[in-house]
Amino acid sequence: MSPSADAHSPSSSLHLIIPFAGRSTPACQAALPGLKLPNLAALLARLPEAAADVQEEHSLTPPHERARAAALGLPPAADGTLAWAALAARRAGLPGATDQAWAWVTLCHWQAGMSEVVLTDPAHLGVQLAESQALLAAVRPFFEEDEIHLFATDAPGTWLASGPVFDGLPTASLDRAIGQPLEAWLPMADGARTLRRLQNEMQMLLYNHPVNDARGDRRQLLINSLWFSGTGRAAVVHPPAAEPAVDERLRPAALDDHGEAWAAAWAALDAGPIAQWLARSRAGEAVALTLCGDRAARRYQGQRGLLQRWLQRTPDVATVLESL
Repeated sequence: MSPSADAHSPSSSLHLIIPFAGRSTPACQAALPGLKLPNLAALLARLPEAAADVQEEHSLTPPHERARAAALGLPPAADGTLAWAALAARRAGLPGATDQAWAWVTLCHWQAGMSEVVLTDPAHLGVQLAESQALLAAVRPFFEEDEIHLFATDAPGTWLASGPVFDGLPTASLDRAIGQPLEAWLPMADGARTLRRLQNEMQMLLYNHPVNDARGDRRQLLINSLWFSGTGRAAVVHPPAAEPAVDERLRPAALDDHGEAWAAAWAALDAGPIAQWLARSRAGEAVALTLCGDRAARRYQGQRGLLQRWLQRTPDVATVLESL
């Protein structure tokens, strides 16, 4: 799970958001025509498309984060400046949560190839609590010199940071950068110079740290860098009556471009939450479904009338997912 997203029980909301419902990577594209999703087809036949958010595939903020922000009542923000970290700091009651700029700091592994460096999914690191605590203690003095204050979170390997450098600074979501060459996703604004320097310094510190010596002995991936994301100040929020349900089960397979696993996760989604949403729609509840891909998020909401359903062709699931 990315730091910017929380999982919610489908029963807690009438709005279901599905990240990575569409994926443009080769294996997921190859799996798309073979998907059998009868409940999704039936639900799309009932719900008209109510809104679409289509942007560049190279936007720093992916469609599912924009969709969740809108559902949470967050005001529109410039690309790469949805302040997820500040929202998390406020919910955690951290000092300065409401009047300072924040960021997520994620321990990660940069895989160097012949011609490019790729960000490995931090979930593959399996960072343990003791490792996270030891590395936090080691890097904290360097961050403090740049007026950046670090805070541990409940997720080992993920910290919160506050400091002026994060104010208005665009950064790429982890969900954009994972598995991709990093050159296009590193923060390049003038205000990011401090962070780029810190990344370089921390790479040297991490390389020689006992945590990585022990990981090397166990033949585990080394923790060799940091990723900054979710930057900005806390926004004034007008919260909805219920937060959206966000189901992220497609995410691991999508990020790894594992077409077979992505198709299996889709089948489980169709048999589970999608079937529940279909039943609720048939019972007369005003459900909403937002499908998100690399380029677009499409929200389906409301009710097609019987005549409208009869006159209009049932949406083709593969075509809908391809459009994301």
